[in-house]
Amino acid sequence: MMWRTFGMVAALVSVVPAGAQERRDLCPDRPGLGTPACTVDDGDIVLEIGIGDWTRDRDGSLQTDIMVAGDALLRVGLTPSLEAQIGWTALGRVRERDRASGTVATRTDIGDVTIALRQNLRNPDGSGFSVAAMPYVTLPVGGQSIGAGDWGAGLLLPASVELGGASLGLTPQLAAATDGDGKGRHLAYGATAGVGFGVSDNLSMAIEFAAVRDRDPAGHATELLGGISAGWQPDDDSQWDIGANIGLNDNSPDMQLYLGFVQRF
Repeated sequence: MMWRTFGMVAALVSVVPAGAQERRDLCPDRPGLGTPACTVDDGDIVLEIGIGDWTRDRDGSLQTDIMVAGDALLRVGLTPSLEAQIGWTALGRVRERDRASGTVATRTDIGDVTIALRQNLRNPDGSGFSVAAMPYVTLPVGGQSIGAGDWGAGLLLPASVELGGASLGLTPQLAAATDGDGKGRHLAYGATAGVGFGVSDNLSMAIEFAAVRDRDPAGHATELLGGISAGWQPDDDSQWDIGANIGLNDNSPDMQLYLGFVQRF
């Protein structure tokens, strides 16, 4: 199913005319907690791959480790200010260990598919003040381990502003999130704020904070995360990145570490 979907996107790209102007600076979604307001230029394709992602969460005596590989995002420029996205998690492994009894349970599955559109409303290259609207829907094709179990949808409103050598970003979000039992949906909302800055010509870093209120019928909770990330661009069309997120309250995962790669075609 996924390969047919990716093939449809590739066929769509073949009929989109490439712009004659000089290429924009690469503006990937990775790394970090927030979402950029910039869009992929008309006719360009960007593939973003999460090479490895490890998350640990401790709740009483239960320790949960989630390892994800091949978390892919394909972005396609449809117009100078509109892009389409398809995301899919190729492989996820969940390991639960009861530290009191010593019992261990392990499950391995594929993840869900996310389809999105991002329409930039001002400065699609991300310069100056830039803002966009990004509706998305999640399709429950994944297994029980890392899949949501039912469809979900939401809206992101990423915005950024450049101030000297730094960029301030804000990503409010509103979602019909899937219930924890995988049946039905509930309201979730929040925002991510951060500051990004260039360390050198090809190395950038960002510090971010995210707060999400989740109103699952099984219990309402607020998740608070802090994150730091870095991206290194060896050339104009690629990037390697690394990052870490830390949970700031009991409702959040304790720690997340990740590594990824971006390539523009």
